[in-house]
Amino acid sequence: MTADTINKANSTQGENRIYRSINKFADKTEMSKRFARAKKKLFDINKWSKLPGITSSFQLYDVSGEKKLADKPEINDYIKINLPGPLPENWVIISNIQQDEFSAEFTVHPSNKPEAKGKNAKKTEHFFVQESSSTFKVECKGELLYGYEIGKNEIINNEGKEAAGRKVINTLIAEGGWAGFQKFQWEKLTDYFVHKTEIEK
Repeated sequence: MTADTINKANSTQGENRIYRSINKFADKTEMSKRFARAKKKLFDINKWSKLPGITSSFQLYDVSGEKKLADKPEINDYIKINLPGPLPENWVIISNIQQDEFSAEFTVHPSNKPEAKGKNAKKTEHFFVQESSSTFKVECKGELLYGYEIGKNEIINNEGKEAAGRKVINTLIAEGGWAGFQKFQWEKLTDYFVHKTEIEK
């Protein structure tokens, strides 16, 4: 089963998108092993940069701005995202982490850099506004394993103090490069979650 976009809706709050990949396994024993591995892939964010082909780079940071080598994030950790090409870095903060027997997920929001102060504390270092969110999720239902990237309230960060000097570049990224790259990036990642593709060694 291939990755697909299962929702794309415009609203007054912004744009919502869901990218989903599905894989099927033979029985509950096999699913248990595959789901455990899917959770490791989900939470080991630093390894996402090793996906095959053209991809963004992802690096986990703590609240003081130090790189983290941990294979599982914590709430209030940051992720620095660099898109391919000579574009500014983008930052998100982890606001929620959940997991149970059948699912695991975490949610991020655009943010300033770790420990940003003064005027920079009001600046969102991302092309979407702080109210936007992305949730990365894996879950199993019977013999099916699902991987998701769920984007909500995606509004371009190109107004006021939040955008600061990034107004033009944020618009160009959101409406240009990212608009064309988003589906490719997130479906590659959700395929990785459900073991349809693997990282390069």
